[in-house]
Amino acid sequence: MAKYIFKRLLMLIPVLLGISFILFTILNLTPGDSATLILGNSANPESIEMLRKELGLNGGFFERYFNYIGNIIFHGDFGISYRTRNDVFMEIFTRFNYTVRLAFTAIAISSILGVLLGILSAIRQYSKTDNIITAITLILTSMPDFWLGLMLIILFAVKLRILPISGADSWKHFILPGFTAAANYLANTIRMSRSSMLEVSRMDYVRTARAKGVPEKDIIFKHTLKNALMPIVTLVGVNMGWQLGGTIIIEQVFGIPGIGSLMIQSIRLKDIPIVIGCVMFIATLSSLINLATDILYAFIDPRLRAKFATKKKKAVKSNG
Repeated sequence: MAKYIFKRLLMLIPVLLGISFILFTILNLTPGDSATLILGNSANPESIEMLRKELGLNGGFFERYFNYIGNIIFHGDFGISYRTRNDVFMEIFTRFNYTVRLAFTAIAISSILGVLLGILSAIRQYSKTDNIITAITLILTSMPDFWLGLMLIILFAVKLRILPISGADSWKHFILPGFTAAANYLANTIRMSRSSMLEVSRMDYVRTARAKGVPEKDIIFKHTLKNALMPIVTLVGVNMGWQLGGTIIIEQVFGIPGIGSLMIQSIRLKDIPIVIGCVMFIATLSSLINLATDILYAFIDPRLRAKFATKKKKAVKSNG
């Protein structure tokens, strides 16, 4: 297991280098000059040139890229923001708290409700309950995030006045954006849970347990759900990675000062260190979440534990 984790972490290095190079290239090919965008079109050429020199923008493309990567590798320095002159890591870290709270709120809603509704839909297959849940998944899948967010604001914040419109001061501010972010993932989790439960419920050991008179509750939660968790865990892991990097629109709609809002501001001003830092930070977290999901498989599926144990025994014998 340790060897597998080490290999996965090593594979992350070329991925991050590739992401940084592609982003650096795209941002340098886009029209506009960072110094001009920061100071404004009314700034005199001398001030713009001084700022370009201060930010290190006068060098060639490869010179600036390798200086940037070298500072990260050898000094752990992600640079400073062109806009605020603050450390990139500190800029990201101060915003990350809001994005994490939004992401975990959405994951909790989509995972808990999705699994429960998926189980209910599976055990009541072809019933009215199943048809209603299926209709809900289709509605949630078809609605754009920004439209759903605006409708929720109109209903719960403007009409009923029970939840705040925007901001991130308390847990109440994350209810509407959390549900908005969870809507599409909730539909996917319901469908995955339903299909996985139905597939496992047709297995021989489930029919045998039912024939032996095992209570239906034990059949559902001990025999069926436990063996149907693998694809559900995979989907939750993928959803978590997407939530950390895919809440840009929702943060804009609800006025949450998270990483998504920071990226939008930085792209507008061509704040290259912030943009690359945000994307690399999210890519690293997503890769670590996928790794944690793979490790979790070993605790869910005893066959994988036996596989790793067998490999370990073979390695010990060969070394002995």
